[in-house]
Amino acid sequence: MGIFERYLSVWVAIGIVAGVALGSVFPGFFSAVAALEWARVNLPVAVLIWLMIFPMMVQVDFASVKDVGKDPKGLFLTLAVNWLIKPFTMAAIGVLFFHYIFAGLVEPETANEYIAGMILLGVAPCTAMVFIWSHLTRGDATYTLVQVSVNDLIMVVAFAPIAGLLLGVTDIAVPWETLLLSVVLYVVLPLVAGMLVRRHLLGRGAEALDNFLHRSKPLSIVGLLATIVVLFALQAERILAEPLAIVLIAIPLLIQTYGIFALAYWAAHKLRLRHEVAAPACMIATSNFFELAVAVAISLFGLHSGAALATVVGVLVEVPVMLSLVAFANRTRGWFARP
Repeated sequence: MGIFERYLSVWVAIGIVAGVALGSVFPGFFSAVAALEWARVNLPVAVLIWLMIFPMMVQVDFASVKDVGKDPKGLFLTLAVNWLIKPFTMAAIGVLFFHYIFAGLVEPETANEYIAGMILLGVAPCTAMVFIWSHLTRGDATYTLVQVSVNDLIMVVAFAPIAGLLLGVTDIAVPWETLLLSVVLYVVLPLVAGMLVRRHLLGRGAEALDNFLHRSKPLSIVGLLATIVVLFALQAERILAEPLAIVLIAIPLLIQTYGIFALAYWAAHKLRLRHEVAAPACMIATSNFFELAVAVAISLFGLHSGAALATVVGVLVEVPVMLSLVAFANRTRGWFARP
């Protein structure tokens, strides 16, 4: 392991502090960065995420896609957790905390908005960041691609009905531009680029591909750290202005995230999945598509609503939490079946 991977948790902590500090010292600059978006997808962040996931896309072997069908248990696990369990546990935990445990700390209307934001996070499985989590756990790149792609297809038809059911809203307007643009930016374009680069490198021999993957690995970590700095800088003013609200929202989100991962990881162990499939499957089941959740929260409840704040806290919580789960998954590699 290189110095970046060995001390990744340290670099992440430094990135969080640096992001908040930079955002508070240079609010005008980061307001301009925040304005660089299309269909509510921030383009600078998209570039950094693209930098993160591109090396993994080069690893995808299209000739092996057909082999995923020979071992479908990992795919079934991800789909079951994402669409049959996670949205409903998120809603239940939100109600438990904001209607009961935190009832005296939050106004009822604001509490309902926080719950709504949590629900939107729970109904939106991750599209982009999961590639970096898979990469960090040495996951099967081809299998991960299939899992993400199938979830994206289901999300197109299932997001609005499930969100509407849990929110009690019948006319949710899905921001199709955000959804489709994110899929194109985070899956289609890097996949096509990775395929072309892989074909070119293999034309020069397998050693050329191995050398490229080795040299490009630090790019993923650098992209991850830069993304953390930018995300926290963009939200610095809100973090400093509403620290109590952020803590209150973060607590049930942390419980939900770790709980869903524990359930999925236990199920993956019982299903005797290979670690290369189990770790990414559980990461996909745990992480969220925060761009979509934020976009819907803003359109339904407004930019300054509690629902929008809850989805933003989801962004802030996700990266450090997912990195802790990556570390746990790597330490428990021996629990799973060998390939």
